[in-house]
Formats: sequence, C-alpha cells, structure tokens
Amino acid sequence: MDPVSVGLLAALAGGAGGEVGRQVWAGLSALVRRPFGRDGGGQAPVVSSGEAELVLLAADSGDQGRAQALSTALAVRAAVDEDFRTHLAAWQEQAKLVRTGDGAVTSTISGGTQNGPVLQGRDFSNLTFTTPPPSSLGAPGDSASDSAR
Repeated sequence: MDPVSVGLLAALAGGAGGEVGRQVWAGLSALVRRPFGRDGGGQAPVVSSGEAELVLLAADSGDQGRAQALSTALAVRAAVDEDFRTHLAAWQEQAKLVRTGDGAVTSTISGGTQNGPVLQGRDFSNLTFTTPPPSSLGAPGDSASDSAR
C-alpha cells in the first residue's frame, strides 16, 4: 500500500478542496478513531491509532513534520491491522477527488488571434464571461465588404 501523501494530509487539514475536502478529512478522522481490528487475538497492537497525530495536524496544518507523523502512523497501523488497511485504501481512492494544488500546469498560447478571454491556470469552475462574440461582418479589405462598394 502506498503511504498517504504528506502534502495531501496537510492540505486537507488546512481546508483544501472545499466541501469535498472537508468530507474526506472527516472520513479520515472517523477511520483513525475506529478500534483496531480484532484478527490479532483480541488485543490491539502497541502502535499509534493515528488519532493523536491527526489532532496535532488539525491544530497546525502548515507543519510538515506533523503531516509526516500522521502519514507514518497511518502506514504503521495499516501494516498491522488488515481491516484498517482495507478501509484506508478505500479512503485514499475517495481522497483522489480532492484537488490540493499539487500537480503541474503547462499553458501555451501560440499563433493566431484570440477573440475573447484567455485563461491560463488549472481547475477553473463556475466562470462566466460577458464579452460579445467577434463580429462576423468582416474587416476592411475582405472581399465581401469590398464588393459592395
């Protein structure tokens, strides 16, 4: 199982991703608060549940050390608790829906004339532009406008 991204944990703790991010963070919070699986003979192993690390990161989402500590606690718990590992893998799939700002953006505009707004960036939503469309009458020198003269 891949470790949970430190950047993702810090971003979620800081409120990234809007409502989806809040739901994903709440899902992780509920997951780490679950009791350890009982397939190990009835006694929980002596490892962190991840709850203390989760609370510390929530208190200071900008602390990369706290995010790393939570990532490590989650990985260790997943290694010793099969039920947790299964649920953590499902949580990671859900967390893929959250855009946290990590990722590259390459924007290129070349040649031609842009008739209207041109945006360069990533993850735009709910945009409205009120610019009129380009005129279809033709520019001076076009054959259609010259033949009327």
